[in-house]
Amino acid sequence: MDKAEILSKVKEAFVSVLEHDNFELSDETTANDVDGWESITHMMIINEVEKVFSIKFKLMDLMNMDNVGDLIKTIQSEL
Repeated sequence: MDKAEILSKVKEAFVSVLEHDNFELSDETTANDVDGWESITHMMIINEVEKVFSIKFKLMDLMNMDNVGDLIKTIQSEL
């Protein structure tokens, strides 16, 4: 699966949890850039991404994610 496909599925997970799609995701996107992406919705997004990709993130991976680019790299390493 290439990066564009992963990003598309990640955006679907965000839209599912946040219930809106008025945002763009890029490697540099952080929670500060997306309305509604807060601590509780963060965990819901992570859970949804894990379900979509049938993966389970390690705690250290989660702690080292600073932006969407880090999330995508972690997904790629898990696939």
